[in-house]
Amino acid sequence: MKKAKQVIGDPIVINGRQLSLSRAMRAGDFVFLTGQVPFKDGVPMTTGSIEDQTHAVLSEVRETLALADCELSDVVKAMVWLTSREDFPGFNAVYAEYFPFDPPTRSAVVNDLLVDCRVEVEVVAYKPVENTDG
Repeated sequence: MKKAKQVIGDPIVINGRQLSLSRAMRAGDFVFLTGQVPFKDGVPMTTGSIEDQTHAVLSEVRETLALADCELSDVVKAMVWLTSREDFPGFNAVYAEYFPFDPPTRSAVVNDLLVDCRVEVEVVAYKPVENTDG
C-alpha cells in the first residue's frame, strides 16, 4: 500500500545548512513543488537578466518534477513571484517556451523575495499514481 503522502527528492541544502522544507511532496495524484529559485553551480543566482533567471528556475522546476516521474506537461497550476513589474514581459516570453501547449493556470505577483533573485516559481502537477494493488 502506498503512503498517503511522499517526500520527493533530497533535502535542500544551501550554504551547508539544510532547509526546513521538502523539495516536493506527492499527495495522491498531485505533486506539489516548493517555491523554486534560480540556481547556477549549486548556489542561488543573484545576477543575470530575468530571462537568464527564468531559464534557470524553470530548469530547476523540470528537474524536480522528474524526481516525481513528472514532466512540465503535467503541471496544472503555477504561482510566480517577481521582484519587479518590469520583468514580467521577459519572464513571460521565456515561460511560454517551457509551456507552449495547454499552459497551466497561473498567478503572478510582484513582491520581495527571501532569496536575492528576481523570480520564484511554485507549481502543482497532476500525474495519476499507477495502482499496483493486484
